[in-house]
Amino acid sequence: MAAHRRTLMQSHQSWTDDLPLCQMCGVGAAPNCVYGPDGKGTQSHPMEDGHLRLRGEDGCFLYGVFNGYDGSRVANFAAQCLTAELLLGQLNSSHTDSDVRRILTQAFDVVEKSYFETIDDALAEKAHLSPYTLPHNENVAFHQLTPQSQKVQERLKELELEVSGGATAVVALILNNKLYVANVGTNRVLLCKSSSDGQNQVQQIGRPHSTDNEEELQRLAALGVDSARVRQVGQIAGQSSTRRLGDYRVKFNYNEIELLSSAKTKPIISEPEIHGSHSLDGLTGFLLLMSEGLINALESAHGPEQVNQEIVAMVAAELAQQTSLEAAAQSVVERVKRLHHDAYVSGRQREAYRHEDMTILIRILNYPLADGALTPTQGGRIYPVSVPYSNSQSTSKTSVTLSLVMPSQSTLTNGTSTASTLEEGTPTPGSQSPTATLQSTNTQTQSSSSSSGDGSLFRQRGSQAAQPDETGRVPPYVDFSQFYRLWGNEHSDGQSTQGGLGPQ
Repeated sequence: MAAHRRTLMQSHQSWTDDLPLCQMCGVGAAPNCVYGPDGKGTQSHPMEDGHLRLRGEDGCFLYGVFNGYDGSRVANFAAQCLTAELLLGQLNSSHTDSDVRRILTQAFDVVEKSYFETIDDALAEKAHLSPYTLPHNENVAFHQLTPQSQKVQERLKELELEVSGGATAVVALILNNKLYVANVGTNRVLLCKSSSDGQNQVQQIGRPHSTDNEEELQRLAALGVDSARVRQVGQIAGQSSTRRLGDYRVKFNYNEIELLSSAKTKPIISEPEIHGSHSLDGLTGFLLLMSEGLINALESAHGPEQVNQEIVAMVAAELAQQTSLEAAAQSVVERVKRLHHDAYVSGRQREAYRHEDMTILIRILNYPLADGALTPTQGGRIYPVSVPYSNSQSTSKTSVTLSLVMPSQSTLTNGTSTASTLEEGTPTPGSQSPTATLQSTNTQTQSSSSSSGDGSLFRQRGSQAAQPDETGRVPPYVDFSQFYRLWGNEHSDGQSTQGGLGPQ
């Protein structure tokens, strides 16, 4: 069995690839990035995040986001093993809430035990070779070692790469139109409920298992760990999570880690926290599963206070523009990337010199997508620009994103797209002007709901995209007439501004 699981770990193709995907779901992702002094970014390691979006039988849907570290092995293994433990007949419509919670807990337990079975031989070999390592106080260069010692050191490095690494995981299960969430670690789940008047109620399901979670700190303190010291340091063996899958260092060798050395028993656990059920009957909105990297990147750019509302506003804005869930999810990730980069380049957050892998999964719940709008999936390209905006009725500042949707360089002949010979991005004389939409990426909140804030600057946007008139123009969503008048008064030099500044 262990050999079979090792084969599963080493395979580049997952057996879950043959399972049906949920078509009401989209996933966006971006790899890690480290900025240089010039603001240009480079990827520091391969992508380590993973995800699930599968449709089972009997009205069962399984979603998951996995944040791997020190490699993607644990994240990939967890995604495959959880699928096997949850979608092969274990769940059916007759199960009660307590049955589902029990099955979810058991599935995570199997993942943890099964993973360590795949590396038990490597751990045993590593323990056997460890006595042959040099003491830390001996300053001996590698080339000064005997050939036998060099082989031992090289083999130990290979084994460490084979057994190191872990993952945090958040899983959402929909069964009988009820939502269950199982969380291990620092990823996040948001449930957004949309009302008929366009308002969005945002509910975060559960809290991250991190070094600033009071309940987790109390759990560690009960085991003899200095919780105040854990809070101060902020990380345990390089990670902020207090619950993880894999990571043999904190599971088997925790007494060798200073922060955990006083623990009476295993302090870092893989037991999930189960939430639910949450009824989805009659609900219109969407479900978001996000990796820690995406949350941290947005918090670095804008602070942690309104992150949930900002993400929901971004998703709603993209769902209003895109006709593809995949494009909407990817556009949200690109927005967060750009905000994080701009915060670094502007000097506001110079410590935010890097971000980790980012993943978001969007599952719509009776939520309409845009229809007929010009989007990248129809050949156009979106060029969003973030500009500062201060609401006169609020002390908080809001970031407004102006999305310029540029038509593709092609012409339509009898409904058929004909590619232009011009290079991408080259303006075509006489071509259609770009249309613009203005979306607020921050909202005012009352309790768990988010509102659109001051709408006086914006014209009400209907549910349908504005249609161009005979000149190819559409009504603007923002009224710039006052700006044109004031600018004209300042710069007219006694000349009329009519026919000068502003749209003609």
